[in-house]
Amino acid sequence: MSTVIDQAVQARLIASAPKDRAVPAQLRYVPSDPFAVHIAFPPMASLDGADVAWAFARELLACGLISPAGGGDVHVWPCGPDRTVLEFHAPEGIAMVQIDTAELRRFLARSYALVPAGMETAHLDMDTDLTALLDSSP
Repeated sequence: MSTVIDQAVQARLIASAPKDRAVPAQLRYVPSDPFAVHIAFPPMASLDGADVAWAFARELLACGLISPAGGGDVHVWPCGPDRTVLEFHAPEGIAMVQIDTAELRRFLARSYALVPAGMETAHLDMDTDLTALLDSSP
């Protein structure tokens, strides 16, 4: 049986107009995808009214709690002692949210309790993943 960590958090969507607003978000960690963390936002948080989900490196989130991190579609950095900014880049534009740093630390601690840092590869099922990849090829 695989344990999945789901944690609801309150995010503050940073906007230039009309104003910042609070939106619920859901953090998720799945040991079968041990290098990644997932965050999902409800339709009310998007411009087109659709659910929005992102996956990015667990290590990126951990590093971003301490100092600015990221170089691709996701950037993370501390914003004072109590908040952390997550910035998401998409073809439609950039979205930035602030989340309580203590909530993110709690989420990461729970993920490391399931899969310690450096032990991620022990949780990968390479045979199943390879079979799925080969079965999906034309």
